[in-house]
Amino acid sequence: MITCYVHYKIDPYKRDEFERYGRMWIPLVQRHGGHHHGYFLPDEGANNIGLALFSFPSLAEYEAYRTRILDDPDCQAAFKYAEDTRCILSYERSFFRPVLEG
Repeated sequence: MITCYVHYKIDPYKRDEFERYGRMWIPLVQRHGGHHHGYFLPDEGANNIGLALFSFPSLAEYEAYRTRILDDPDCQAAFKYAEDTRCILSYERSFFRPVLEG
């Protein structure tokens, strides 16, 4: 399993738009074979940081997802929403593998 960690720098005045963007992606990731662990909005501390965590069975499955979303109209609409609202200023993506019990 591989977990994608996305660290967003968001416009703090557009947190509602970022939340809507996150709610758009959760079912889309799941539709394309991933397990979404949620988006996380700023609360205490920095007001311009958002996070997302989602997992795929392997890096190859994640890469296949990245290809499939290019042809999915709902995914393209989510990308366009973020572009139109400019709620995301930048982001960094990292990949992790979990250490679990046993």
